[in-house]
Parts: sequence; structure tokens; C-alpha cells
Amino acid sequence: MTQAQLFEGYGPVAGYDEMYGESGLRDLYTAVHAAFGKMPPEEVRQRAEGLASSYLEQGITFGVAGEERPFPLDIVPRIIEADAWDEVEAGVKQRVKALEAFLADAYGAGELFRDGVVPRKTVVTSSHYHRVVAGIDPANGVRIHVAGIDLIRDGNGDFRVLEDNARVPSGVSYVMTNRRAMSGGLPEVFAHHRIRPVARYSRQLLSALRAAAPAGVSDPTVVVLTPGVYNSAYFEHTLLARTMGVELVEGRDLVCHGGRVMMRTTDGLAPVHVIYRRIDDEFLDPLAFRADSTLGVPGLINAARAGNVTIANAVGNGVADDKLLYTYVPDLIRYYLHEEPILRNVDTWRCGDADQREEVLDRLDELVLKPVDGSGGKGIVIGPAATREELDELRAKVIAAPRDWIAQPVVSLSTVPTLVEDGIRPRHVDLRPFAVNDGDDVWVLPGGLTRVALPEGELIVNSSRGGGSKDTWVLARPTEPIEEVDDDLETHSSSQSQSQSQTMAPVPVPSREA
Repeated sequence: MTQAQLFEGYGPVAGYDEMYGESGLRDLYTAVHAAFGKMPPEEVRQRAEGLASSYLEQGITFGVAGEERPFPLDIVPRIIEADAWDEVEAGVKQRVKALEAFLADAYGAGELFRDGVVPRKTVVTSSHYHRVVAGIDPANGVRIHVAGIDLIRDGNGDFRVLEDNARVPSGVSYVMTNRRAMSGGLPEVFAHHRIRPVARYSRQLLSALRAAAPAGVSDPTVVVLTPGVYNSAYFEHTLLARTMGVELVEGRDLVCHGGRVMMRTTDGLAPVHVIYRRIDDEFLDPLAFRADSTLGVPGLINAARAGNVTIANAVGNGVADDKLLYTYVPDLIRYYLHEEPILRNVDTWRCGDADQREEVLDRLDELVLKPVDGSGGKGIVIGPAATREELDELRAKVIAAPRDWIAQPVVSLSTVPTLVEDGIRPRHVDLRPFAVNDGDDVWVLPGGLTRVALPEGELIVNSSRGGGSKDTWVLARPTEPIEEVDDDLETHSSSQSQSQSQTMAPVPVPSREA
């Protein structure tokens, strides 16, 4: 392959391409296009292979059906201009604030039901609505300490919300490691751009978790609760614990005594005040949820109700992830914030509504059907790509349980330049910005996780479906700082981690981390 062939055959594409517009190459990709155009194709391949091998050596992996695989990182960065990011940042903040208000109301006074904003049945029939936590008020009013809001760019280049993740959103570790890898693997291109840093994430998260400590605790002990080494996001759990300088624990390392949570250490039991849990609600406390769970901590919900420990993210947040509730979020923004939504939803049909269901059933072969409690791309049926047998099976499922499904049009996700076997070609992407809420402000990590569908024409970007990721460069204005302090990825220690000790052991677990 010659240098000229590297971009040969790129476009035109259906929908919005982020490198090429109607008038040609977009300005924000000029330096990237020029840099790759000057490199011999063999060097591009060698650098890409270097990124892949470094990830494998460092153990930067994800799990699929019990198998650990290196997480694919594409060598071509995704670039987002400052003005576009301003809209994303403002829209994500707005959405998190509205969902916070919704959760407080849904598990509290229920005013939105009386005012007819959302039908009570829509909320209480969600599989993630847990009455056991009704009436629990978080210490600083925060239930969504970390959010991941999945966005796509439509045919006009406008960002739109695809879904919300307020339970245990995963993927931020790849944002951090992707940046470090790209700054070393593509230094000449990196140096030609003013890129907003991502290294502050761990410090922002730790600050938010400490701010969520129970009343009267001035120096809280924070831990990261993991299901164990067989969880698909275990790499992320270890990275976040290490970069925050806190203990990584399993359920068996914690015990509840007298309504308080204690951690087993070599010096005896030590109090725990904030638990950043990466375990699903159903496995968190066998006294409140699944009695057969060995992953959680018996009595944890009672300790939270007593106000002696904060669970982040809060139990019961999954009702805000429900894709049926997603259709009401624009109304929630207007109701709680008295604002118009900054980021629009993708057009959506509620199959639980008889009239809308009739239209959906008539157009099954044109639409995308999604289970309302699905994650990771599971259960999604893309009508135009489905067989007649698959559509007939889908029709029966929708008729049998209409509340469990929503429908959306096939959205042509935007494309970005991606290195594949034939050269650099357009591939579909989405974007997951991460937001951290400390009770005073919602901070949005500049960039987020760009997931890319590597097979040509594929619209599902999840890693379990063969997708990869990209380093997302948000361009900084001349007045904005760009220093990338990457000591967040070095081994950290703190007075907390020096004084506590715990033992880890593998525990095979299911995972629904989004």
C-alpha cells in the first residue's frame, strides 16, 4: 500500500462525516490528514501494532464471555471543536441535573406523578425501581455521582442523546489510557493541537466521593467495591482505585456491625464511609435483594438507610437508565429545570402505547427495536438487517410485553477516519462523555469515550460486537489550559491506603456494567 492509497476510497459516506464535508477536508482534521499522508503506510501499521501490543502487555483488556481480550485502540484520533464541545458539556450537565431531580422525586415525594409528568406505572414497573430504598436521602443530595451519557451525531452533525447510564457506567479507564498511549504513539500529531486534558478525572471523582460522606465525617474512608477479577470491567476497577489512592475491596472484605460498614484489615476492623460500588443492585446486599449473592455485603442497605455509609452510585438509579423513561427526559428537564433541552433525544416510539405500538408493528422492518432494560447492545434488533424469522419472533415479543420495548429510526451515526485493513476509512462512532457530580457542580470530562464500529457498515459500536475505541481530542481555546498531568496513571499511595490492607481473590460474576 502506498501513501496515496492510505486515504484512497475514503467517502463519500451516508450521513455526517467528521473529517470531510461537502466542500472537502474540514479544517480541524487538516493536521491529522497531513501527518498520516506523510507517513509510509508501513510506519502507520507499525505504530498501530505498537499501541495494540502495549495495551496487551499492560493488561488493558475487556471481557467477552469469560475471555479477556486487548481493547482495540485506533491510531487515528477523533477531534471535536471547542464550540461543539460547549454544547455537549452544557447538555450533559443539564441532563444529569434533571435525572438527579427525578430520582429524588421518584423515591421521595412523587410530585411528578401528581402533576402528570410521567405516569407512576412507567416508573414502578421498571425492573430497576427498588422500593427498598424509597425514602433514603443521600448525605449531600447526590444519587448520580458518575454518569455516562451516550451521544451520537446525526446527519446534520448535531449531537443527540442515545441513552443515559446512571447505574455503573464504565469505560472511563480507556479514556485515560487512550490519551497516554496516543501522546506517546503519535507525538508529532499530538504536538500540533491544543487538546484539553483528561488526567483530572480521578481527582474529580475522589473529591466527589469524599463530598458524599455521611454527616459529621470530616475525613472519610472511601473504597472501590468490585465483584472480582472475572468481571469484564475489572481493569477499570483496579485503575480507579489505584489512581484515587483508595482500597479495592470485594464484598467479603466488608462487614456490617450495628448499622455501620467495616473493612477487614491486618490491624482489625476499620470504618468505611463511602463505597464506590461496581456491583449491580441485585447482587449488592443479599438481605435486600438476591439471597444467593456472595458478592455483596449483608446489611449494606440498612447501613445506608441509617445514614452511616454512602453508596455511589445510589441503589435504584437504574430506573433513570430505563429506555422508556428516556423518552420522558425532555419533559423532566422542562419540569424540574424550567429549560428547553440542549441535547435532543433520538425520535422514539413507546411500544406500551397502543397507537404507537401499531405503527411500530407495521414498520418493524424499518426500525430499530430495543429492550428498555438492555445494555451493551444486547437484545437490539435492527429491522432492515433482520431476517423474516427474526422479525416474526420480535413481533411476538412486542405483543406479549409491549412495555419492555421502544423503537427508533435507523440513525446513521457519524463517521470518522479509522485505520482498517484497506487503509484509513470512515467508520461509525458514538461518544460517551462522563460527568462527575459533587453536589455543588456537575463536571464533564472533556472528551469521553469514543467507541467505533470497526466492521464496515456496522452501527453497533460495543466492544462485545467487535468495536474499538479512539482517543477523543477536544480542542482547547487559547485561554484554556492544556497541560496533561498523567501521574494519575502512576502508582499512587495515600495515608488511607498505607494504613489499610485487604486480600483479593477471584470471584466469577455476571456483569451488566454499561
